This record gives sequence, structure tokens and C-alpha cells, in this order.
Amino acid sequence: MNMQALALAFMATVAVGGLAWVFLYPQLSGEKKAKSRRASVARAEPAVRQVDRVQRTKREQVEGSLKEIEARRQKEKKVALSIRIAQAGLDLTDQKFMIISGLLGVGAFLATMAFGGGLLAGAGLGFATGFGLPRWVLNFLKKRREAKFLKALPDAVDVIVRGIKAGLPLFDSIKVVAADAPEPLRSEFLAIIETQTIGMPLGDACARLYERMPLPEANFFGIVVAIQQKSGGNLSEALGNLSKVLRDRKKMSEKIQAMSMEAKASAGIIGSLPPIVMLLVYLSTPDYISLLWTHPTGRLMLAASAVWMSCGIFVMKKMINFDF
Repeated sequence: MNMQALALAFMATVAVGGLAWVFLYPQLSGEKKAKSRRASVARAEPAVRQVDRVQRTKREQVEGSLKEIEARRQKEKKVALSIRIAQAGLDLTDQKFMIISGLLGVGAFLATMAFGGGLLAGAGLGFATGFGLPRWVLNFLKKRREAKFLKALPDAVDVIVRGIKAGLPLFDSIKVVAADAPEPLRSEFLAIIETQTIGMPLGDACARLYERMPLPEANFFGIVVAIQQKSGGNLSEALGNLSKVLRDRKKMSEKIQAMSMEAKASAGIIGSLPPIVMLLVYLSTPDYISLLWTHPTGRLMLAASAVWMSCGIFVMKKMINFDF
């Protein structure tokens, strides 16, 4: 009985001590007051810092919203075939382009069947020639035309700036550029003149340049002219700053191209080695390598090698192409 009484007394003492530690110790030791004091110091942040934080948060929210809107717009935007043909600088209608694509596809299919390539190979080559090749040509011509446009645009902006400083109106300065500039800059500025002649404001006509020439530099030019037409200001100074920005972007692009040429050369050598080795082996010992296209397993290996080579070339292209 004495042991039980001692055990009960010990347990009661421990329970009372625990309750006192939980409820009374923070009040007696001042720990609760210290915690509240630290919280008040943490809350007592300078008003300027709070304003900066709020502004930064709002700016981040706005930037995030703009990025989402831009990404959604780029995802939803589909360029019509007629616009892509015009951007490539070709004088073709949609019907003519589709007829040419169909003829190329049928010709590739018939040529493959005539050489004994088989139905599946003929269908694949015909689809690639009829659907992929014309659009690749459009993309190639579009990029080449955009490069020529970017090369001549800073000089054209300088001509406009000098004309404005000499007292000419903006429309007459654009006429001077349209008369003397090389292609495709001449045709694009002639389109601006024709659009303004039929009644569209000059600012809106310059802003539509981005639709025919989807480049940031063309968008900069249209925005500068449109803002000046609506709100006024020193147009020669704005266009002079734009010319400096265009030249700086051109220098940056050329610098990036020069710095990436070594990587591009290495990628070209690595990508061309397997076909070159295959050709040399075929020229030296054709019976040794002909199993790749005469035996079913060899054809499977050749197709797998082509897929892996395409993946490697795509990865190398992504690694050496830089956006700025």
C-alpha cells in the first residue's frame, strides 16, 4: 500500500509539474513577451520597404499576366497560308501553291514506285515531298527575305531621320526610302504608302508592317511612328534612338553568330560523318553494307539509325541556336 501511495503521489506531482510548465512557465519567464516583442519588431517594417514590396509584387503579377497572354496569343495564332506566301515574297495564290504541292507529292510517289521502293516508302516520300518540302521552301525564303530586310532597315531609318531634320514630312521621307531602298524594303514601304493613300492613318499603316514582316525590329518601327502620330513628340529623336537600337541588335546578332560558329561547325561535322562513312564503305565494299537495305533487320536498323540521327541533330540545333 505504501508503494502504491508513493507511486500515485509521484504521478500526481509529475502531472502538476507538467501543467505548470506548460501554462505558468511562459508567463513567469517572459518568453511570451519576448515572442510578442519579436513579432512586433518584425511587423514594424519601414513603410517605404512595404511599398516597394507591394509594387514589386504587382509588377511581377503584371509581367506574369503579360507573359501568359503573349503565350496564349502565340499558341492560338495561326498564320494563314496566303500570308505565309506573301511573307516569303512569292506571287502565288493558295490554289496554285496547293496544286504545285500535290504535283510534287504525286511525282515523288510515282518515282519511288518506278524504282521499286515499295508502296509504304512511296507514300512516305510522296507525303514528305508534297507537304513538307513546299513549306520548308516557304520558311527558307521567308527567313532569307527577313535577313535582307533587317540588313537595310537601319539605313532606311537614318534616311527618314535626315529627311525629317531637313524639314520633310514623314510621308515624303518614307517615299524617299521606297524609291531608293533595295528589296524587300522597297516593296514593304511601298505597301505602307499605298495603304496610307487609300485612307488609313500613317501610324496604323506603319503598324501593319509587322503583319507582313513579323520581326521585332519592324514592330519597333511601327510602334514608334504610331505613338508619335497619336501623342506627338520629337520624331527625329525617337527614330534616331530606334536606329541605334536596331544597329545594336544587329551587332549582338552578328556577335552571337560568330561565337556559335565553332559549335555549328562541330555539329555539322558530327552530323555528316555517318552518311560520309556509309558512302565510303559502299564505294569500297558494296556487298558488305548492302545488307542494310536488302535484309529486313538491316532496314530496321537503318530506320532506327535515321531516327536517332534526327534526334541528335535536333538537340544540337537547339543547343547552338540562341534567342536574344
